[in-house]
Amino acid sequence: MKPAGFAYHAPRSLGECLDLLVRHGEDAKLLAGGQSLVPLMNLRLARPEVVIDLGRVEGLSGLRLREGFLEIGPMVRHADVAGSELVAANCPLLAAASAVIGYPAIRNRGTIGGSLAHADPAAELPCVAVTLDAEFEVTGPRGSRTIPAAEFFLSHFVCALEADEVLTAVRVPVQTQRTWGFEEFARKSGDFALSAVAVDLATNAGAVPRIRIGVAGLGPRPLRATATERTLSSTPPADVVAADVGRAVRDEIGGQTSDAERRHLVETLVARAWTAALDRMGDRRD
Repeated sequence: MKPAGFAYHAPRSLGECLDLLVRHGEDAKLLAGGQSLVPLMNLRLARPEVVIDLGRVEGLSGLRLREGFLEIGPMVRHADVAGSELVAANCPLLAAASAVIGYPAIRNRGTIGGSLAHADPAAELPCVAVTLDAEFEVTGPRGSRTIPAAEFFLSHFVCALEADEVLTAVRVPVQTQRTWGFEEFARKSGDFALSAVAVDLATNAGAVPRIRIGVAGLGPRPLRATATERTLSSTPPADVVAADVGRAVRDEIGGQTSDAERRHLVETLVARAWTAALDRMGDRRD
């Protein structure tokens, strides 16, 4: 199928983009990499009257370190995040998750901002953003504001962006003295993930003063297993059995779905991600 008719704009500045959003309101859609919007338009599940292409807007690309954060422009491609030495050195969990998004063609066209704004509750990047306490800078006609990842994802494919706002920066805390694990399951390589799990934990002094466990695919948005994190926060990694972590997360947030198989899947993925994190630390207990 082909999309319904629409007007196309390719602004070159953020100001021009915001003017278009104010003028057209909810009749307009922003186009980043197009890997989500274009298929929806082709199937006529989305019928925007106006498409605003962000590809030429200055200032929406680039990777940089800034005040303890890795700051990423929303138009940076998944492949560039996955292959960046700067990302690998300062946020390896993000690099690993970006490397398994879809197929190479999707990673070469899709953007980090497009994926986050799309707010797929089972997607890789929202899961990592919530796990690592990322924050998003959004800009609209009233100025800029910062939204924590925990407040950005609202429901299935719904985020906190207003109709006249643009995501202008993604900031992820630098992972220093930390190790990580990331696991996802899809029916075949490149398919949409059914569930994904991210684990981030400290590596200093053999203790775990801060643990983060994020889960995607159990509910209408990515979730943090905060009660499990608190329970494990004073326990050395060598004393933690991976299967116990999986069961704890399942019991804490598994009620978000009535699908018993999905709960079991998440339990397994958590155990694997925890084991992978400890393997990277060089401290594993089966």
